[in-house]
Amino acid sequence: QVQLVESGGGLVQPGGSLRLSCVASGSSFRIDTMGWYRQAPGKQRESVARIDRIYRTVYADSVKGRFTISRDNPRNTMYLQMNSLKPEDPAVYYCNTHPGPTDARSWGQGTQVTVSS
Repeated sequence: QVQLVESGGGLVQPGGSLRLSCVASGSSFRIDTMGWYRQAPGKQRESVARIDRIYRTVYADSVKGRFTISRDNPRNTMYLQMNSLKPEDPAVYYCNTHPGPTDARSWGQGTQVTVSS
């Protein structure tokens, strides 16, 4: 089973930037489509961005032009560069395969992003 560890979250002012990292175990990382997701309090988890094995990317409309997803296959690592953060961006951010698994045990702890002045 793939294990995922997210990091890089924190507190940032509106307009600020953060870079999230996701380290995955497992040999399938290089061929999997991977994605970043977020879940705000009281809301369902939503897809933020995804990247396939040949680096094609798709973004949610709410983050398009502000967030950039990337991956480093030799390091089994994926990143999410978040710029121009807005008050509506705070959430726990998770990484996983895309589409995201339905089994709750297949999700990591996530990393908290807070945007506040």
